Amino acid sequence: MKINFNQLDRGYQKFKSEYDQAAISTLESGWYIMGDKGIKFEEEFASFIGSKYCVGLNSGLDALILAFRALDIGKGDEVIVPSNTYIASVLGFTENGATPIFVEPDEFYNLDADKIEEKITADTKAILVVHLYGQAANMAKIKEIADRHNLYLIEDGAQSHGAKFRDRITGAWGDIGCFSFYPTKNVGAFGDSGAIVTDNEEIYKKIKMLRNYGSKVKYQNEILGVNSRLDEIQAALLSVKLSHYDELRIERAKIANRYLNGINNTKIKLPTIREGAEHVWHLFAIETINRESFQEYLLDKGIATQVHYPIPPHLSEAYEYLGYKLGDFPITENYAETVLSLPLYEGMTDEEIDYVIETINRYEVDLE
Repeated sequence: MKINFNQLDRGYQKFKSEYDQAAISTLESGWYIMGDKGIKFEEEFASFIGSKYCVGLNSGLDALILAFRALDIGKGDEVIVPSNTYIASVLGFTENGATPIFVEPDEFYNLDADKIEEKITADTKAILVVHLYGQAANMAKIKEIADRHNLYLIEDGAQSHGAKFRDRITGAWGDIGCFSFYPTKNVGAFGDSGAIVTDNEEIYKKIKMLRNYGSKVKYQNEILGVNSRLDEIQAALLSVKLSHYDELRIERAKIANRYLNGINNTKIKLPTIREGAEHVWHLFAIETINRESFQEYLLDKGIATQVHYPIPPHLSEAYEYLGYKLGDFPITENYAETVLSLPLYEGMTDEEIDYVIETINRYEVDLE
């Protein structure tokens, strides 16, 4: 049996007629940028998160970049960020000239709230929380720290659409929530797209200008902006996907629970869920020593996996100028060497799930 790490066409086939109709109706409308479909999705996504405002953008990275730009965070400012995140999270503010202050993750792969305050300085302007793999960070404590130190709180919810901490959805805790709708996301489009959410009307209006060349009215450019607009076709398709969110969330949870209850191998450490958090299983990340051998074993059996993420930002060539070295963030570096993501996607069959579980459980036996 061959099992891909992801199979995006199955998600399309689930609601094919609705997706087709959404795309065709948008094409027939003759309006493809900044129209009714985009406004409709922005309203729907804001309501879904529980925020007052949403601005649709080109990508999740643009959401981060424009969020920090709207807050005037730049050169000379420091931003606290988890050291084990994908590099896009860090690029969001270094693109604006700010400096990353890395903090190690906790056992749930998220920013360790207990290690934040020791990194706060007079130059610290914000905390960027990344809800990695689909599970919320300890937002109650992190928000309390941010409020007490008068810091902006930005959430990177690229992997956590709908994930909750204490009944509040990720993205609604901070000053700004940033989201990606890359096709593999739980709320995924059919191309690049993203959004920010906020309760702050001033931030909302500023990001609306920033995404559209710095203008409210065509040719009247009030500030320096960019071109980062969610197009009408992607917005229409995202409205379809969002309308089926509960169904898709339940499906991912069932697959994850099958893995949690079925995988039984001493060489595999399964993910755990934080008290008070609701996991939406963007990724099912396990830990194992000799990861390369285990990954090759699964591939030989027809099961594709992915590593998230093999090179932490502090060890990337892009951030070599920061002067970090191997050993500076041992927890992060250990995760980079041991974490492996298993297949988990819409439309995955019971037969495929059983095969993954059985193959993993036979790993020690097959090694003998």
